[in-house]
Amino acid sequence: MTRLIHAAVSALLLTGTAALAQTATSPAPGVASPATEHAGLLKTVRGKVHLLGADGNTRSAQPGDPVAPIDRIQTDADSAASLVLRDGTTLVIGPSSRLDLKQFHFDATTRDGGLLLSLLRGSMRMVTGLIGKTQPDAVRIETQTATIGIRGTDFIVQADTSQ
Repeated sequence: MTRLIHAAVSALLLTGTAALAQTATSPAPGVASPATEHAGLLKTVRGKVHLLGADGNTRSAQPGDPVAPIDRIQTDADSAASLVLRDGTTLVIGPSSRLDLKQFHFDATTRDGGLLLSLLRGSMRMVTGLIGKTQPDAVRIETQTATIGIRGTDFIVQADTSQ
C-alpha cells in the first residue's frame, strides 16, 4: 500500500509540474478561452478521465474541455488530469480519484470569489490562485474525515476510502 501511495504522489508531482509549466501559455489554436460560466479548463488528461455534470450527463474528458462551477472529475487507475481554474488555481487529480467541484465563483475585476472542493477518493495536488491568495477563508477542501482550510499555496491531499 505504501508503494502505491508513493507512486501516486510521484505521479501527481510529475503531472503537476507539467501542468504548472503550461499555465503561463495561451490556449492552443482553436481552443476558446474559458467563458465566465465555466470554472476552468482541463489542461492535461492522461488515461480515462470522465466529467459528470450537474445535469447527470457523463462525458469523456479531453484537454481543453471546460469544467463547470459544479462538476465531478473522475479518473480511472493509471489516469490523471490537471485543471486550471479562472483565478489561476491549479488542481492535479491523481489515479483512481473522484473530485467534486461543488462551488466556484470568481470576479476578475474585484478578485472576489470562492471555491469549495470535495475529494471523495484518491489524491489531489493544489496550487492556489488569486482566491486562495487574497481570500484564504473562501477556499475549502472537504474529505470524508476533515475539512481543510487554506493557509498555504501548494499542498497534496490523499483521501483513503478504506477507513
